[in-house]
Amino acid sequence: MKTADFDYHLPAELIAQEAIEPRDAARLLVLRDGEAAEHRHVRDLADLLRPGDLLVLNRTRVIPARLHGRKATGGAVEVLLIHPQPDGQWVCLVGGKVRAGSVIQLDGADLTVTECREDGERVVSFPAGCDVIALAERIGHVPLPPYIARPDRPADRERYQTVFGDRPGSVAAPTASLHLTRALLDRIASRGIERAFVELAIGPGTFKPVDTEDLADFRIHAEHAACPAVTVAAIAACRARGGRVVAVGTTVVRTLETAARQPGGLSEWSGWTSLFLHPPQTFQVVDALLTNFHLPRSSLLMLVACRLGLERLHTAYAEAVRERYRFFSYGDAMLITP
Repeated sequence: MKTADFDYHLPAELIAQEAIEPRDAARLLVLRDGEAAEHRHVRDLADLLRPGDLLVLNRTRVIPARLHGRKATGGAVEVLLIHPQPDGQWVCLVGGKVRAGSVIQLDGADLTVTECREDGERVVSFPAGCDVIALAERIGHVPLPPYIARPDRPADRERYQTVFGDRPGSVAAPTASLHLTRALLDRIASRGIERAFVELAIGPGTFKPVDTEDLADFRIHAEHAACPAVTVAAIAACRARGGRVVAVGTTVVRTLETAARQPGGLSEWSGWTSLFLHPPQTFQVVDALLTNFHLPRSSLLMLVACRLGLERLHTAYAEAVRERYRFFSYGDAMLITP
């Protein structure tokens, strides 16, 4: 398929710059197989799912990964933490021109650039004993997506975060889960809908558009993910009782579908995933999907098309634009369900 097949027109004013309150007041475009679209709200989710279904969530937590520092020359520089390496160093993006050996002064710690990679990433080392996550929590800024055209504010530390995330490591939020409140999750559980978790540390590559003409030529960014044995067991139990596996967000889909593609089928798994889901591929595990609206030509939009099909994807997005839905991370959502 061609990348141009996944383009669509989006008026700039529909890109949400602020989160709606309360979280579950976001609008929800409900797409059932063979039925007309329905306009609801995320707060209706408990009524749209069925007893016996399994809700699968990404428990990652966003770190304040944007660090402001200065080079030895005095020039300002921004460092975006991406992920730690086994040796304790960190892979980062660093603004401006820096060479291996450059020292960047932060408030409370200096870091040294130890490697410059061809893809623009930098490997940096922090002083021995430095708790990098704690440092980021103290001096860092929330890495809001590039299409939110404002600086982060203190309120974003809580709002650009799920209510259940407990595994720090992402530089972008699992945005479909931002709509969920504790009260809504309790209502869902009270209807006999169970819950399970996976973990995927979302990197900045999630915002990168597909930059090849043919999808087959694109190499997606790798992200570290894990599907625990307890989640595999919960999926098996869901299947046995005739329930549906409902993924909350594309990161959950990538994690579950990667685990399903292991040599023995769906099983406990942890590692790096570079799974690029696009038509004509189909999901092996996921039955239903709660997801936000995604950027044109993005790998996330292509993943959604695996479930919706290209024609209905365009029809749904055109309807969302016509009905003035809010798009992207702080925007509204859609529920795609059998």
